[in-house]
Amino acid sequence: MAEAPAPLPLCASDALVERGLAHVFDLLEHGRPARGFVLRFDGRVVAYLNQCAHVPAEMDWQPGHFLDDEQRWILCSIHGAAYEPASGLCVGGPCRGRRLRPIRVEERDGQVYWYPSDTLKPACP
Repeated sequence: MAEAPAPLPLCASDALVERGLAHVFDLLEHGRPARGFVLRFDGRVVAYLNQCAHVPAEMDWQPGHFLDDEQRWILCSIHGAAYEPASGLCVGGPCRGRRLRPIRVEERDGQVYWYPSDTLKPACP
């Protein structure tokens, strides 16, 4: 049985302000360059692949800007899809009922970490 990949550091915990800018990071999805993002919402960190569930395009309208003006929904700047930050569920727009692809993250000892998977790997070994 293969050993699970070790968690990789993303950013300091205090870099993620409640409902503020996300930390965007490079990774590989099935060997192809992609981006992920992590943000703090309702006191916990959540992370997703930076791809709309409607069309796989990056969603932030400026780097790290994913939340709407009221800081309630993750929005796709291209398609207008609205996602619940806590679950990644699309609640409005062309992909209603679908979900953002989650990335496993953990916060401990003042640091946020992400866990590579079979399909998501670090951009640099």
